[in-house]
Amino acid sequence: MGIVKNKSYSIKELDIKKRWFLIDAKNLVLGRLSSEIAKLIRGKHKTNFTPHMDCGDKIIVTNSKYIHLSGKKLQRNGKMYYRHTGFPGGLKTSCARDIKNSKYPEKILELAIKNMMPSNSLSRNQLKKNLFLYPEDIHPHLAQSPVIYDFETKNPKNTKR
Repeated sequence: MGIVKNKSYSIKELDIKKRWFLIDAKNLVLGRLSSEIAKLIRGKHKTNFTPHMDCGDKIIVTNSKYIHLSGKKLQRNGKMYYRHTGFPGGLKTSCARDIKNSKYPEKILELAIKNMMPSNSLSRNQLKKNLFLYPEDIHPHLAQSPVIYDFETKNPKNTKR
C-alpha cells in the first residue's frame, strides 16, 4: 500500500469572484461598522480566503458623514487623530469633531478601517481599490448593481441608541 500525499490547494486569481456590497452608514456605530468592513475587504468571510492575495469584495459606503461615535469621542478633546509632517516638532493633532465638520467627514471611517487592517502593502492596495466612501446617498456605482448589506439587523448594538 502506497503513501497517499495530500495536496494543499492555493487559489488562483481567476478563481476569485468579487461582489459589490452597498452599506448605508447612517446612525451606525463607527467601531462595529469598520471592523465588519475590514473583514469584507480582506475577504475573511469567504471559504477560499488566502492571506497573501486580494480575495475581498468591493464595498460602497454611503452616508458616511452621519456615522455615530459612541461615548464622549465627539467632545472637544475626545477622540484625537495624530499625524506627523516628518520635521522635528511636526506632530499635528485634530479631534474627531473637527474632522466630522470638515470638508471630508468620511475620513473618520477611512482611518478606522485602515487601522483595523494589517500594516502591509496588500492592505493598502485593498483599501485603495475596494473601498468607496461617500458622505451622502449618491454614488456612481449603480452599473455594478451592488447587493445591499444589512448591517443594522445583525445586532441591535450596531445602531445609535
